[in-house]
Amino acid sequence: MNDIAWLDAALTSARPRAVSALLRYFRDLDSAEEAFQNACLKALDAWPRNGPPRDPAAWLIMVGRNVGIDAARRQAKSKPLPDDDSLSDLGDAETAIAERLDDSHYRDDILRLLFICCHPELPSTQQIALALRVVSGLTVAQIARAFLVSESAMEQRITRAKARIAKAEVPFETPGAPERSERLGAVAGMVYLVFNEGYSATGGELPLRAPLCEEAIRLARLLLRLFPSEPEIMGLLALMQLQHARAAARFDQDGAIILLEDQDRTKWDSEMIAEGLALIDKAMRHRRPGAYLVQAAIAALHARAARPEDTDWPQIDLLYATLERLTPSPVVTLNRAVAVSKAQGPEVALAMIEPLAGDLSGYFYFFGVKGAMLQKLGRTEEARIAFDRAIALANNAAEASHIRGQLDRLQQDNAPAAKKV
Repeated sequence: MNDIAWLDAALTSARPRAVSALLRYFRDLDSAEEAFQNACLKALDAWPRNGPPRDPAAWLIMVGRNVGIDAARRQAKSKPLPDDDSLSDLGDAETAIAERLDDSHYRDDILRLLFICCHPELPSTQQIALALRVVSGLTVAQIARAFLVSESAMEQRITRAKARIAKAEVPFETPGAPERSERLGAVAGMVYLVFNEGYSATGGELPLRAPLCEEAIRLARLLLRLFPSEPEIMGLLALMQLQHARAAARFDQDGAIILLEDQDRTKWDSEMIAEGLALIDKAMRHRRPGAYLVQAAIAALHARAARPEDTDWPQIDLLYATLERLTPSPVVTLNRAVAVSKAQGPEVALAMIEPLAGDLSGYFYFFGVKGAMLQKLGRTEEARIAFDRAIALANNAAEASHIRGQLDRLQQDNAPAAKKV
């Protein structure tokens, strides 16, 4: 077992369960994180030699707890725990821990940690950033990119959040029903950000980053179990399912982006789509549409279209108009413009996005959409300038490669005219 990629994926997927259980033991965020990191170091040493444990999370919890206790004992100048070899030889202890993880004693650990991170003592930006770092283990760089801020600013934000929780003496217990309802929006937002971090991965990163999407879906299932009649949580879960169902069709074998209209729809996960559609139907009966449910309804229209030309673009336009009222945002308007371009033509859509230029001057997708609309209108030079700007703002190689392909097609389409000049 020398596959570092597998080790990284196993440690990443085990993190939420392990850190949340360690937090219950140590009742301190920094101590729980440090115990988990020390357990990971021991795993990197032991697993390649001994093979992977039956339950990686159980192994990490036991080793992290023992190492943490050992550190506390050393500080108190007490008797240390046994040596590393005996700690690594879990034997029957691993089975016992794994069985306990399935008991009610462990069942709410992750949700407890989520709600602690999303405590009302913290501003919403700190809540989500802290949960992304502590629960899902995203790097500071990844979180900073999601929030469009510098790494140093995000590092300070997370540090301040931890200090604030410590100062407020937040109880490390599952909050009661009223407190859970108050924090639900922040928790849902954090879960969706985790999903987006995995969903935005490029083709080459997909095997390693797909667990982020799966973890977000799992967390949403836990939330739905806790709030079974909340239509926004149904919408959140359905939205992520419908988006993740397209994972196998989103990139070609070279990692290049495949646009939704060009995807092989036979590769979409039909079972996941069916579950998502059923959730939307159930949520709609509550007649309380929220932002996640509206976005899920948009994704459902794409999922129900057997062919790209069957897509109900006018209805998607109307849903985006609803979303604009619920959560006004230049990005929402930009997405609506794409639907408008399909339903009413690129000229109308271009007029919609021109006022967004200032707000979205650093957004890759804005210039990609603008370039595509200009290209359809035959405004070649303006399209080339927009595509060049999109390449400069691309977040990864797959995005840049996609825009370069647009530029190549633009050049090919205008090659005859160039020869005549």
